[in-house]
Amino acid sequence: MVDSPYGPPLLGALLRIPVDAIRQRMMDALHADGFSDLIPAHLIVMRYPGPDGRQPVEIAAYSGMSKQVVNHHLGQLEKLGYLKRLDDPDDRRFKRVHLTERGHAAIHTIRAAVAETEQEWARELGTNDLEQLRAILTRLATIVAPATNGR
Repeated sequence: MVDSPYGPPLLGALLRIPVDAIRQRMMDALHADGFSDLIPAHLIVMRYPGPDGRQPVEIAAYSGMSKQVVNHHLGQLEKLGYLKRLDDPDDRRFKRVHLTERGHAAIHTIRAAVAETEQEWARELGTNDLEQLRAILTRLATIVAPATNGR
């Protein structure tokens, strides 16, 4: 890691650095599998747990983006054939996002890239350390999820 005049990295940086690596791996895998029309901004919409069956306003709240930005990305993804926005059967005033076959395939590629990264990290860190990291992050996500609305 790079030395900083501010001292060693804090937790935010220590969490961000691996996340940045995973995002790059996701984009590389997507492009290698023929999803070259996806850009990093689309990952916010496609990230776990995914947009399928959710209202755009739910996706916006979960991602921390404005409804306008989310709808812009949803419009792009719809034009590219990854999803459709259909009337909500419970309330026709709203739409629900539904992944197309192409959208599901992209999610599969994303998950495969992350699983491959986890396997590599298990070889580097050891399976026990990686599982301990997963357990700690799971606990931390449970603690912070209510405050961040799952972001």
